[in-house]
Amino acid sequence: MLALLAGTGALPAAILAHRPEALVCEMAGVPVEAPEGCARIGYRIETLGTLLSDLRARGITEICLAGAMARPEIDPAAIDAATAPLVPRLAAAMGQGDDATLRAVMMLLEEQGFALRAAHEIAPELLPEAGPLGATAFPDRLEPDAIRAAAVHRHLAAADIGQACVTRGGLCIAVEALPGTDWMLESLAGGEARGGLLYKAPKPGQDRRADLPVIGPHTVEGAARAGLSAIVIEAGGVMLLDRAATIAAADRHNIALVVRP
Repeated sequence: MLALLAGTGALPAAILAHRPEALVCEMAGVPVEAPEGCARIGYRIETLGTLLSDLRARGITEICLAGAMARPEIDPAAIDAATAPLVPRLAAAMGQGDDATLRAVMMLLEEQGFALRAAHEIAPELLPEAGPLGATAFPDRLEPDAIRAAAVHRHLAAADIGQACVTRGGLCIAVEALPGTDWMLESLAGGEARGGLLYKAPKPGQDRRADLPVIGPHTVEGAARAGLSAIVIEAGGVMLLDRAATIAAADRHNIALVVRP
């Protein structure tokens, strides 16, 4: 049986389309977009240990980490006995950054006997094929910006800063940090990046069973408000949510949408 440790966004629903029997685990304060009637339970980060025991008792053998999830505020007084032994380990990982935190959580789940399933393993259509998507051709003038963006990404991703950046005229205009891609794009709505491109790819050496970068219709709308001319994503490393709507939005705004190997 499968459980989703679910976050915000459309990813949980995409997985449930393939595995409707999956149990959705919804953390307090993190609303999950999931079909009506799906099985779901709530939990707090302070009771994670109890949640894992409960999942084993329910016969859960597989877990998929699905959806965006911000770091929660932790109430030390609410930590239960089953979770207390995990706190030092998780706290140390959180002090090293998001990537270290995710690795620690994944290792913990495996130690507890759960098999980790990648979202794109369950729903392979989430990973688009390499090549152009949509009707708008990639402008030749943006090729240097795509090369520059890939170089910038290697540095920011290696430093565990983010998975996306925006370039224009050979310059890096913005990088993704903890607030995410949507926030970065909204910060550019004043026109500073007009004519540039958004580049998104996973971090080098990232465990691709969790936290693969995602784009969707909201990403395209944000790029349009920022005045961007193209979105470039890495083939096999970026999930595309609601493919038809995303491509339609790119076509509507004359934004080139390209998947590159």
